[in-house]
Amino acid sequence: MSVIKIPTSFNIDVEFEIPEFYRRLIALLIDILIEFFYIKIAGKIYDSIASSSDFWTEDAQHNLWAVGLLLMLPVMLYHILLEITMNGQSVGKKIMGMRVVNENGGRASISQFLIRWLLRVSDLWIALIILILIFYPFAFQSIETTLIILAALAFLITDIVLVVSSKKGQRIGDILAHTILVRTNTRTSIEETVFQEVADSYKPSFPQIMHLSDKDINAIKSILETAKKKGDFNMAATASEKIKAHLKIDSDMSPFDFLEILLKDYNYLSVK
Repeated sequence: MSVIKIPTSFNIDVEFEIPEFYRRLIALLIDILIEFFYIKIAGKIYDSIASSSDFWTEDAQHNLWAVGLLLMLPVMLYHILLEITMNGQSVGKKIMGMRVVNENGGRASISQFLIRWLLRVSDLWIALIILILIFYPFAFQSIETTLIILAALAFLITDIVLVVSSKKGQRIGDILAHTILVRTNTRTSIEETVFQEVADSYKPSFPQIMHLSDKDINAIKSILETAKKKGDFNMAATASEKIKAHLKIDSDMSPFDFLEILLKDYNYLSVK
């Protein structure tokens, strides 16, 4: 399992684990299996509608084409809709403990998800082949469909080679969208929420914290959690000193306590 280091705003690297290839493959197979069963159900619905309509009229053919397109939309939009609404995860990725993030370790933007989806060539080609096999089982006897298979295999092999050989495990869509796939159960994303419950009677110690950006606050939280997991006092101390110098704070608190107080102060002051 490879580990990449992403620099934060305070020049301190936070580690993220890149999922093993088998995890990505199993997640992909889970998603394809879901799409396959949906296509089978959609096919039965389509056949039922087609058998109950007058197929030979021009209007009926146009209507059936529209119905077929509508039934296929969930398959075509499966990944982009789930990744946007499930914080970078599809069903397969969630089961296998993975998430799409941007190259800074934060939540990917909608435009980045869109680029990944538009260049999601490998599994879209697989879904297309499954679709053709279900609705047109004899189509592969033609030259055109043979070329489709060869193109699908070429894209699939290209993605596999890139994922295996790339340090960040990026495929074509990830490289152009500037996204990476990381494990979710061992490292904390920089963009995970910083929300904490703070009592109304709480007295903030460092109001200067509000001079930092949201990205800085998320970086502080990520550094604190990583330092705690690794027992890395130096990481917490380095971050504390940089923050004190930047905000002109004089404090003798321990680095861990100081960072925790900063996050509490932010949570209290940001809602006032």
